[in-house]
Amino acid sequence: MSIRYVNLAKQKEREYMALSKKPVTGMKDILPEEMQIRDYVIGVIKETYGKFGFTSIETPCVENIANLTNKQGGDNEKLIFKILKRGEKLNVAEATTEEEVVDGGLRYDLTVPLVRYYSNNAANLPSPFKALQMGNVWRADRPQRGRYRQFMQCDIDILGEPSNLAEIELILATTTTISKLGFRNFQIRINDRRILKAMASYAGFREEDYDGVFITLDKMDKIGVDGVMAELLEKGYGDEAQCKKYLDLFTEIQEAKDGIACLMERLGDFLDAAVMASFREIVDSVKATQADTFELVFDPTLVRGMSYYTGTIFEIAMPEFGGSCGGGGRYDKMVGKFTGQDVPACGFSIGFERIVLLLMESGFKVPTAPAKVAYLVEKGVAGEKLCEVIAKAQAERANGKQVLVARMNKNKKFQKDQLQAEGYAEFEEFYKEELKY
Repeated sequence: MSIRYVNLAKQKEREYMALSKKPVTGMKDILPEEMQIRDYVIGVIKETYGKFGFTSIETPCVENIANLTNKQGGDNEKLIFKILKRGEKLNVAEATTEEEVVDGGLRYDLTVPLVRYYSNNAANLPSPFKALQMGNVWRADRPQRGRYRQFMQCDIDILGEPSNLAEIELILATTTTISKLGFRNFQIRINDRRILKAMASYAGFREEDYDGVFITLDKMDKIGVDGVMAELLEKGYGDEAQCKKYLDLFTEIQEAKDGIACLMERLGDFLDAAVMASFREIVDSVKATQADTFELVFDPTLVRGMSYYTGTIFEIAMPEFGGSCGGGGRYDKMVGKFTGQDVPACGFSIGFERIVLLLMESGFKVPTAPAKVAYLVEKGVAGEKLCEVIAKAQAERANGKQVLVARMNKNKKFQKDQLQAEGYAEFEEFYKEELKY
């Protein structure tokens, strides 16, 4: 082999090695500093949601392609990382359609896998079933700040609860968790898909145009009322009078002292009174907690992109991020797509990656676990000397240590062994008389 060919081979090897060290575009390696924060956030989430009765579950990262493309995931179905069939099942040469070569895909969210999981295991699950699911999902999306093609999602869902207690519990559990992570002054924006449809019907839009109207409405915060008006007319969703009638509703609600009452009065028979009574109860119940860390806001422009939502929808807005950091809603018809029998369901997803990003950018440091110290006090220690021991323990606790004060057992070695198993690494012993050596 000539020197020229050897050099070319080495060059190709170097190029390959350099390429192999790079992560896939839109995905990232996680360094120890970030990993500490992620582990801390996961711990807070699991502990807090656990106190609300949510149970951890896990589903595979790969789902049957038919489940992922059942027209429930909106635009996310265009972003699936698809997996080719394996072995003899894969015959690329003779395939004429994608279905002949693809049978699986990486999950793009945790809701579709949860519904499939529930459909398979409902007989062995309590009702209602309160599920906590955390795991990576994948979308072939354009990477941007706080958004990657592989990212962690954190979902809580309640299946089998038809009443608005599900929405109330989901909102309170989520706001409690975010508050424990140190966030303040965030908003929970809330709306209902049935309100959206009633407003569109009131304006005179055709029912087949509703989804298109809502997609345009969802741009309100970016293009404003005039921009929404222009786009509705451009796409032929109604004439100028209909579009004006529709958009005037949002102006009235915004200016009203009580937006919900204003909407009920304006829409009349277009809006089911029972729907609005339930919606009002959700708002009032959450506000009754008098939490000062967040604000619950009725937002009639909130749409949420997933087509599977059937009722209440909500979203977390954080001023620090300048956008949404999570959301969810009710999806009562989705389980029926798998089983043929509808099951009431509602869920809330936290924007885990964006929360971690905000914590890192703020310089957040993971709290260190307090040192655990055991004070072993001989039974004869009493009076003034015992007061000194208690005072010392209190001073150590004020400095962040966890101090256990306990009487010394006869078998001191066995007692220490037990305490060490519980995480106590430091010991101090106090005797009635000073020991002489």
